[in-house]
Amino acid sequence: MRVPLGPVPHRATPSAAREPHVLHVSQPVEGGVARFVTDLAAAQRGAGAHVSVACPRGGTLTDALRAQGCRVLPWNASRSPGSRLPGEVARLTQVLRELRPDVVHAHGAQAGLAARLAVRGRLPTVFQPHAWSFEAVDGVRAHAAVRWEQFGARWAARVLCVSEAERRTGERHGITAQWHMVPDGVDTRRFRPEGAVARSAAGPLVVCVGRLCRQKGQDLLLRAWPAVVRQAPAARLVLVGDGPDADRLRAGAPPSVEFAGPAVDAAPWYRAADVVVLPSRRESRALVPLEAMACARPVLVTDVDGVCESLPPGHLPHCLVPPEDVDALARALTALLRRAPLRAALGAQGRAHVVAAHDVRQTGDAVLEVYRELLGAGTTPFVPSQSRESITT
Repeated sequence: MRVPLGPVPHRATPSAAREPHVLHVSQPVEGGVARFVTDLAAAQRGAGAHVSVACPRGGTLTDALRAQGCRVLPWNASRSPGSRLPGEVARLTQVLRELRPDVVHAHGAQAGLAARLAVRGRLPTVFQPHAWSFEAVDGVRAHAAVRWEQFGARWAARVLCVSEAERRTGERHGITAQWHMVPDGVDTRRFRPEGAVARSAAGPLVVCVGRLCRQKGQDLLLRAWPAVVRQAPAARLVLVGDGPDADRLRAGAPPSVEFAGPAVDAAPWYRAADVVVLPSRRESRALVPLEAMACARPVLVTDVDGVCESLPPGHLPHCLVPPEDVDALARALTALLRRAPLRAALGAQGRAHVVAAHDVRQTGDAVLEVYRELLGAGTTPFVPSQSRESITT
């Protein structure tokens, strides 16, 4: 099927230049990816870009985008490839015909698969893995995911990584791409030390924010928790989020552990915390450490892929433990709970680090520069497109 996109209408501005029209395609619609897409879209709108987003209904993404004034188009996509893929590609083709964007930016493995099949290099396409899909599966599925990424890279003008570790993982698996690295950013005006606080009880509070699933490692934290409570009997642990492992994690959890469910805004939980923990088994470069540090809270993380790249150097001796090492996790967490002055110093240092290097407005500007390069505009204003080739699917 050939979908003629036709001429792109001129959208006049006072400078006679036209803003870029960016179509973000996202699946998942919750968790860190949803927060990243929301903040990036808002930052790009603030910088003058025209932003639309195609994503499934549900989760937190649609409401958050509409609150930012973004146009949201429904795209009924599953979280992983299956029999519905042809329909998902066809729907994106309709969206492309309707919007005629200048740039397509796909977030996550499923969006990257469908968007690249729909566009096939006819428009500048940026793919952002947000963690490689082949790391989440094994056997035949992992092999198939690697083979697709090796092949699909030809249809991405840029593969945008959030850490050098994510890029190295792709290269190690034989993916040849036009790589570009832009670190994650967070909204430092929303994630800040001042503001509403959520607290479930008195005593030291440890908070873990994330989807309740094996990747995020909450099971490891629950295994480490009894050793922490032996040293700090008044300590409480709050798990913020929901996911497929919720029932299993709740089973047998001690009274000192609270399951708070998903939070539209995690900032009040960060502010309430004495320590924020991210015990993940894999990440590309998680937002939770940046959000926690932006709220001036120390964060304890596992040394997986690019997570340590988010930490300022002064945090490494106190805030980084080997992955899946329950004993090391318990020892480091206990040490932080015992040393209030250290926590305060780490929190202040973390806030300064995020403001300087990971503000989402910096991320938005950096990604816009990638689009400008792809559109051949450098740093000069965008000019109207006069025609567009057809997209073949």
